[in-house]
Amino acid sequence: MATISVFDIFKIGVGPSSSHTMGPWKAAQAFIQKIDIEKTATIVTDLYGSLSKTGIGHGTDLAVMLGLSDFNVKTIDTNKINKYIDNIKYSGQLKLKNEKFIDFIAHEHIIFNNTMLPFHPNGIKFTAFYTDGDIHQETYYSIGGGFICQEGDDLSVDLVNVIPYPINTSKELENWIKETGTSAIEVIRRNELALRTEEELTERIAELWKNMQDSIYNGCHKFGILPGGLEVERRAPILNRQLIKREDYKNRKQWKAAIINEKYSFSQILKWVSCFALAVNEENAAFSRVVTAPTNGAAGVIPSVLMYHHCFNNQSAKDIENFLLIAGEIGSLFKKGATISAAMGGCQAEIGVSSAMAAAGLTAVNGGKCKQILMAAEIAMEHHLGLTCDPVNGLVQIPCIERNTMGAIKAITASQIALSSDPAKARISLDEVIRTMWETAQDMNTKYKETSDGGLAKIVREMIAEC
Repeated sequence: MATISVFDIFKIGVGPSSSHTMGPWKAAQAFIQKIDIEKTATIVTDLYGSLSKTGIGHGTDLAVMLGLSDFNVKTIDTNKINKYIDNIKYSGQLKLKNEKFIDFIAHEHIIFNNTMLPFHPNGIKFTAFYTDGDIHQETYYSIGGGFICQEGDDLSVDLVNVIPYPINTSKELENWIKETGTSAIEVIRRNELALRTEEELTERIAELWKNMQDSIYNGCHKFGILPGGLEVERRAPILNRQLIKREDYKNRKQWKAAIINEKYSFSQILKWVSCFALAVNEENAAFSRVVTAPTNGAAGVIPSVLMYHHCFNNQSAKDIENFLLIAGEIGSLFKKGATISAAMGGCQAEIGVSSAMAAAGLTAVNGGKCKQILMAAEIAMEHHLGLTCDPVNGLVQIPCIERNTMGAIKAITASQIALSSDPAKARISLDEVIRTMWETAQDMNTKYKETSDGGLAKIVREMIAEC
């Protein structure tokens, strides 16, 4: 299997969806690297399966236009996205790869098909039409968490063979710990250091944590209605205003200090956990910058639990790095052994996986041994098995935003149970739960896999029609 770094699982990008926004965006960028820009007259994009069914709500069409324009998903000014899209729609032209204007009529050149391609529910085909009559055509798949592959790629090939301790299962992680006589954190850290310097590792972890904190802070201070037509009100700033005891802070650092220095009841701390999670996913729903963890729809769970630990637990300077290293490794195990794509596995593949990752990370930084870390991840996922993905109107809002609060609370509970338990007496392993999740995903009806054809999406649509 391909080596997956913590920085493959955690990526800085733009909401609302890693598979339906970031994936198509990256696919469009990959495509334009392979065509003759000077000969290109226009490009037609065909969306299939889940990308077609919920593409409007997830901003897939916008992502395609931004990707063809070669905007960087990590650095684009999110406040200008609407301006960029309006310029394309009103002018009927797109500046391909930011080099050459081509004719581009969004509603004609981005086609939402009712069919599904065989390899994966998230299929996207690009066709470049050349001025000499030739065409260049390629098909990509957005396979979850912002990962993409091109049709014909051999996904079984290990793309990186330089890490000292290959890990495809939790059992293999345990074996490496025994062989090296060290900890889970150290084994994972050594693998990362085989790919980059220690300085780069520290800097990139710090960058992830900064962006997570920014999304929490920004989400806690933006009032209003989320885009998309459901008229969902932002609740994080309302909760923040209810909980914060002082209002003279001027920036994120002062705001966080105000939280840390205050004494809160158990009930208030739980509200803060929910507030942090709501904040991130309300930002995500508004096409703002978040960290994919491991997806955008589940981007609030890990920042929420990490901020909870940072504010309300006795934590050390290395806790952020250790938490994210462990969480990233757990995420990679689910990607290798099952899926992190809701279009393949329902919401258990997103909120369930993120909750397992957060539970493992929290257990690690609170002194848990490897078996307790794995037990925490197993418990968290066990109580998300079968969770469907049924976004109302294809938007990452209902029930997605609230589910992040549930995933965060379950992660904290799972960690507490694992830390107070003897893992030697556990009857279910993490590997068995990952296998169970994958089998559940395969058995799940397609209408519950990010198609908006079933569940809450269907009931709400019918209710609106009756009114």
